[in-house]
Amino acid sequence: MLRINMWSSPRNLSTAMMYSWAQRADTTAVDEPIYAHYLRVTGRAHPGDDEVMASQDTDGEAVIRDVMLGEYDTPVVFFKQMAKHLVELDWSFLPQFRNVLLTREPHDMLTSLQVRLPDATIDDTGFPELITILDRMLDAGEEPIVIDTKFLLQDPRAVLTELCSRLGVPFDETMLTWPAGPKPEDGVWAKHWYTDGVHKTTGWSRNMPKDAELLPRVLPVLDEAMPMYERLLPHVVRL
Repeated sequence: MLRINMWSSPRNLSTAMMYSWAQRADTTAVDEPIYAHYLRVTGRAHPGDDEVMASQDTDGEAVIRDVMLGEYDTPVVFFKQMAKHLVELDWSFLPQFRNVLLTREPHDMLTSLQVRLPDATIDDTGFPELITILDRMLDAGEEPIVIDTKFLLQDPRAVLTELCSRLGVPFDETMLTWPAGPKPEDGVWAKHWYTDGVHKTTGWSRNMPKDAELLPRVLPVLDEAMPMYERLLPHVVRL
């Protein structure tokens, strides 16, 4: 069985990527299985946090064992993951998965994130965890797979084809489109995070220029995130 973790920052089109993989007949898609663990151990206030913790096991190690390493009816399982959710977990499970990093230019990511988290810090971005995963892969002699949403949106078919090739599965044309509205794989947090954006989409579309300004209190986060984003860029899939 091919188990894929796609580790991302928030507001990175990670939900669209989950919908893309969910269209494949050979794939089960799972939405942020360790979200409740993250909320429990950090105490971070998120929209609908109590409902999230009621909907999932809050013991992250148990989730890894029973959900992420559990049995599935399909040969491919795609886990949409927020990198920051790895806090206070034993990371030794990572080599049992194919780990893909999904990133986005920090300014665009933060202008979207601040709508939900106006007090966002670097810890809310997941960039520190993305860099740690990157370094672990490099130390193990593994070539990291990094997807930048800018290039993904420029040519989704080409980038997804290359991603599938690196993961050892054939590209499936169904990955390019999906129905609008809620999806069976959505977590209970969808009504807080998805309804005003990704639920309106029916496939990949070109990125639109961002003209939003960062809140003054979020500006320092951009300065912290940019060097980490630049560390990822040499490994980005470009075609």
